[in-house]
Amino acid sequence: MNLLEQLKKMTVVVADTGDFESIKAFTPRDATTNPSLILAATDDDRYKNLIDQAVVYAKENAEKKEEQLSLCMDKLSVNFGIEILKIVPKRVSTEVDARLSFDTDATVKKAHQLIKLYADAGIPKEKILIKIASTWEGIKAAEILEKENIHCNLTLLFSKAQAIACAEAKVQLISPFVGRIYDWYKQSRGVDDIPATEDPGVLSVTDIYKYYKKYGYKTEVMGASFRNIGEITELAGCDLLTISPKLLKELEETEGELKQKLSENDLGGYNEAKISIDEKDFRWLLNEDAMATEKLSEGIRKFAADIIKLEDKINQKL
Repeated sequence: MNLLEQLKKMTVVVADTGDFESIKAFTPRDATTNPSLILAATDDDRYKNLIDQAVVYAKENAEKKEEQLSLCMDKLSVNFGIEILKIVPKRVSTEVDARLSFDTDATVKKAHQLIKLYADAGIPKEKILIKIASTWEGIKAAEILEKENIHCNLTLLFSKAQAIACAEAKVQLISPFVGRIYDWYKQSRGVDDIPATEDPGVLSVTDIYKYYKKYGYKTEVMGASFRNIGEITELAGCDLLTISPKLLKELEETEGELKQKLSENDLGGYNEAKISIDEKDFRWLLNEDAMATEKLSEGIRKFAADIIKLEDKINQKL
């Protein structure tokens, strides 16, 4: 068997793309999207009808231009999600506007809007993960939503402090960003590469996974943002891994034995003490972690920039 076939036997494989043909090709269980992926997909004429549908919907259901734009953006994200759910058997992650990352109430309101749009299309909320940045405000919004059985995917996660706060908020799933952690340390150390076995992103996800399993947290760990297949194979056995089409293809074309590296039944003597995190602890620990602070802020800025680019495209049609 190739590496992808073996990986699917020990980990839930998720497609990290907005491209439907890629999702069909690799038969993942779930799929994730984000503003950058949707922006890239809208450059493809195959998805023009999804934009046109969203524009018509917004014009029919909102009067003011500002309201039309907001509704159109939400409907476009949902349109992509609906099409993806025709391909994957389980769940799709749909992201809340990154510009709401520091506003708990607005994040909850936006999540309700997205869930309503899915419900209007006949999609139950169990099929949706609301994707929210792992700020303190985002985690608190997810805590509220989870109590309403609206499940969340906490993204842009770079530190254990974020992971513990998410677990204590009982969120459904976290997406620690392996590759972006790798990027930061590669630049910080002034090196061209870090071996997968020493990759700080891999080590971070491994630590979070073992911590969750040792203390019985139900929050799922989904490694994300990979730079190479070495990072992926070092996390074989993680609850889920969301992988780009390029790396899925590379895994599919690579033969060899894949060893399971993570298992909740074998934590390898992991003995880190359990800690509890309140808002003051969260902000202090995040502040003390230069990598996590920089990458979280950068990630929010980049997603926000791509949202603005997408809005500019939509505005021309409105």
